[in-house]
Amino acid sequence: MDVVSDAISAVRLGHPSSNRVRTSGSWCARLDPYDGAGFHVVLKGSCWLLPDGGAPVSLGVGDAVLLPHGAGHVIADSPVDAAATAKAVSFEQWFAQAGPRARPGPCEAEMLCGKYRLDCSRLHPLLAELPEVVHLPSRVGSHLELRAAIDLLAGELDETRPGSGVALPNLLDLLLVYMIRSWMSDNTGGAWPSALGDPVTAAALRALHADPAAPWTNDRLAAEAGVSRPTLARRFTTLVGRPPMAYLTWWRVIRAATLLRDTPDTLAAIAGRVGYGSPYALSHAFEREFGTTPGRYRAKAAARSSAACAAKPSR
Repeated sequence: MDVVSDAISAVRLGHPSSNRVRTSGSWCARLDPYDGAGFHVVLKGSCWLLPDGGAPVSLGVGDAVLLPHGAGHVIADSPVDAAATAKAVSFEQWFAQAGPRARPGPCEAEMLCGKYRLDCSRLHPLLAELPEVVHLPSRVGSHLELRAAIDLLAGELDETRPGSGVALPNLLDLLLVYMIRSWMSDNTGGAWPSALGDPVTAAALRALHADPAAPWTNDRLAAEAGVSRPTLARRFTTLVGRPPMAYLTWWRVIRAATLLRDTPDTLAAIAGRVGYGSPYALSHAFEREFGTTPGRYRAKAAARSSAACAAKPSR
């Protein structure tokens, strides 16, 4: 396992949703804040994104923008003023008018718009570090994997094809990975890009994520990373923000929450899988982190996951 995959898997709920929108003329649509991450990709023409409390962002052909924390925002054909923004129609109403089949006339702008449902109570610090708006401009020779994923996704949304029910959600997941990976490659000075770029810290993180239930100690982890214990402690704590064993304790509880959500396993079985000697020890650590018992957490997560899974990917 790797940290980026684990960070995404721990918080993802149900299927993502997406729409392909073709529009023209003057338009202004609003998406209210939500628990999850949103994205827009411009396929044709241009538009503006106006995040709540943030600076307007001009988007051109090939540009992708990720809103990893579900910030409310407006998308419009021009950088509208506050009065016009206040009158923006809901995205759902706008899509009903500007969807791919709703308006057969000329098209001045075409976009992919979508959402990922996330459980933000378990947000990994890697994802928490992402800014409110991640703008990935289209540049020749940059982010080639992201461009390929956008092309594949755009083609899949053109029409219903055999296997699209499997291809579409997987392409949307791939798009999220590539957007995060692209941000990391452009922001190597950030805390988590630096942590994953440091060979010692990255080796320790890989080991902890590969087998969180192992009887890790600082000495054993330092040997795994090929350095002394003081060197590991200094570099890991500086880059990750907490000592190795504190990070392991936190990650074990997060893994337990994921297993409570995604499996019918008993608490005793989950405790063994994440490195706790008894369900009582896990319950104590879990309640300290989440402020609720594992049983209550599982019931709430099941209800939320069922609701999210009921929402099919849209076109």
